[in-house]
Amino acid sequence: MLEHGLGAPWPFAGRVTQEFALSPSCLRLEMTVESHGEPFPAQAGWHPWFRRDLGTGGPAELRLAAAWQEERGPDHLPTGRRIAPREGPWDDCFGMPDGVAVTVDWPGALTLEITSSARWVVIYDEPAEALCVEPQSGPPNGLDTLPRPVTPRSPLTVTSTWRWSPPAARADGVPGDRRGRAAATR
Repeated sequence: MLEHGLGAPWPFAGRVTQEFALSPSCLRLEMTVESHGEPFPAQAGWHPWFRRDLGTGGPAELRLAAAWQEERGPDHLPTGRRIAPREGPWDDCFGMPDGVAVTVDWPGALTLEITSSARWVVIYDEPAEALCVEPQSGPPNGLDTLPRPVTPRSPLTVTSTWRWSPPAARADGVPGDRRGRAAATR
């Protein structure tokens, strides 16, 4: 568990706590933002980077089924307009009202399922060597566009679970079946 008290130069009193639970097949993360006084806007999430190619059968493939994509403005921040998910490469935020669910497959090596209580996920897969899957409690710049107030009675808590497994075998016995991909696949 990690804990950090909020105070100067941050203008509000409070605390941020992160808890980590590791098992042989998953990592569970929980982050809580608390106010110890007046309400303040907050957002929470994780920003992991993954190597795109593990050298075992090709680059990672992403699968997600987003309800919407936040339209990106020229400054790369969401405009506040929701659009149908587009093909990548992405430096974009997607909405998942039932919680984040993204799968990263490294052919011949590993399948990683990232789920979260968060309703937004930023996917960044523009660089050739890396990709990011970032569960967040709000869209980028959400403190200005979609603030979530944290009060002494209403902390912000977000969870995420990363579950890994060997690649699934296809009907022909070859690892990494890719059938049934969602519309927003990269």
